[in-house]
Amino acid sequence: MPLEMRKQCERCSETLNAQSPAYICVHECTFCEPCTEELMKVCPNCSGELVKRPRPRVH
Repeated sequence: MPLEMRKQCERCSETLNAQSPAYICVHECTFCEPCTEELMKVCPNCSGELVKRPRPRVH
């Protein structure tokens, strides 16, 4: 099952493209880098760890 690449931060609504630095939890909640730092890398929805979202390879 492929990773859902959400297009905006769930906290501040910043637009995120596939190459944007973003962080996700195990449930694929998605946050921009500044919000992730403010949240101390803890998802406010599930309390899971927020980790850097992988970026697709550019061909």
